[in-house]
Amino acid sequence: MDERRISIAVIVSARAEWAVTREVFNDPVVESSPLGAYFTTHLAGTDCLLFHGGWGKVAAAASAQYVIDRWQPRLVVNLGTCGGFDGLVDVGEVILVNETVIYDIYERMVDPLAALAHYATRIDLTSFRQPYPQEVRIGRLISADQDIDPAMVAVLAADFSAVAADWESGAIAWTAARNNTRVLILRAVSDLVSAEDGELYRQGDFKDRAREVMLPLLRALPAWLNCAFQG
Repeated sequence: MDERRISIAVIVSARAEWAVTREVFNDPVVESSPLGAYFTTHLAGTDCLLFHGGWGKVAAAASAQYVIDRWQPRLVVNLGTCGGFDGLVDVGEVILVNETVIYDIYERMVDPLAALAHYATRIDLTSFRQPYPQEVRIGRLISADQDIDPAMVAVLAADFSAVAADWESGAIAWTAARNNTRVLILRAVSDLVSAEDGELYRQGDFKDRAREVMLPLLRALPAWLNCAFQG
């Protein structure tokens, strides 16, 4: 396998998500880099890199740029979890992202909406062949360097017409767009947050829930890659 160029790069962000990824691929030989651990494999007839990009916007943007610079993939895929807004989405639903917005940008000197728009990214899904290999909800995913604030659930849902949020997808999509690299973002809802609390904030184990919703994503990955390159 030519390490200088790989057709597909799959970025997985959180540690719990990465642990499931390694499990699915039978504890592969993992190499290290300044921006994260990784391994390579062959999926859907092509070379594929799986990279642990790290949590939060800083790690997500830096690792996405590193992956693009080093391996020059034709497609960047981000698989992971997200938190859902209670009453608008269910645990286990998969969001096929067609737009990302980074919502924790607070511009107080000029136009705050322009600041939000600067980091918003639309994702063109027309090149992905249907029917998709999983049932999905196509829509916007919003990102911030924080878990969803219960006090903000109604505001976020209303202001951004969103049903879920995560930490990294906004940064990954923005970075891919600046490099003219195709991107596919699939996020499964791992937990729900209401105006009162988050179901996993005080009890429950995110690792268990992450494993539960990541397994179907990872098992469907080869089929998603076929959608990407046989459309």
